[in-house]
Amino acid sequence: MLATPGALPTGPGWSYEVKWDGMRVLASVTESDGGRMLTLHTRSGRDITSHFPELAELTGLAPDVVLDGEVVLLDSGVPSFAALAHRMQAVVGAAAAQRRPVTFMAFDVLRLYGVSLLDRPLSERRATLERLDLAGRAHVEASPLYPDGAALLAVTAQRGLEGVVAKRASSVYRPGRRSPDWVKVAHRHSQSCVVGGWRPEKGSRTRIGALLLGVGGPDGLEFAGRVGSGLAGAAVQELLTDRLTPLTTGDPPFSAAVPRVDAAGATWCGPGVVVEVAHLGWTTAGRLRQPVFRGVRDDVDPGDVRREPG
Repeated sequence: MLATPGALPTGPGWSYEVKWDGMRVLASVTESDGGRMLTLHTRSGRDITSHFPELAELTGLAPDVVLDGEVVLLDSGVPSFAALAHRMQAVVGAAAAQRRPVTFMAFDVLRLYGVSLLDRPLSERRATLERLDLAGRAHVEASPLYPDGAALLAVTAQRGLEGVVAKRASSVYRPGRRSPDWVKVAHRHSQSCVVGGWRPEKGSRTRIGALLLGVGGPDGLEFAGRVGSGLAGAAVQELLTDRLTPLTTGDPPFSAAVPRVDAAGATWCGPGVVVEVAHLGWTTAGRLRQPVFRGVRDDVDPGDVRREPG
């Protein structure tokens, strides 16, 4: 279930959580003759269990449970998507994971002991979550609830956090749907975009200087501008090259012609890679203002990318 962007709702029946700057993950624990097994899946269905071995302690919660939450990685005490980006891409060993571990911030429980909780109200699901034995587990926490949304919004802005999510206590859980019963309020604009091509760095044929971005629209992939800031690092260059090269195609994937100033020298690719960018809003022409690359999003399916308000 996904939150809808909007103004902060107030009144009885709403609770408020921090909007964590991380990776949305479903954590499933099952039991068989071989013991308990943990599986971690992204929103797009990708199995990332081997990326976060430190979360194996989730198997101690129950023999059969499904949790919804977010994997975060702290940078100077604040969750950072940029710091998490490498862990999202790479399988790591237990020793490496413990040197800079992630935290799973659980905010919902969808199944327990074989019983689906999807049709139960959030207030009941949350009470069930809080009865699970999360205390004392080094890398798992229940995302705290707060009664005062306005105060939480002010504090998250002061501390450099991403924002607030408001949730209606009576809401049932609808997998994959964007619900008005969950409302997200962000302090800064962030947008998932599909990469439709790239332009080389000036003076180089191989280094990526800019990505050509798109968002889904009624007629297909709509051109949303290009991003060059944030692409200079060697690890970023290697990751993007590995991902985009196999997708190379002769034609742009966008539903309308890309302006010549943006298309000049471009190598086009099929819409198979999603990236996250920070930005300062949208122009009247539907282009991102001053976008900055934050990382690749393997947890978002290209077909689900739509323009977020901002």
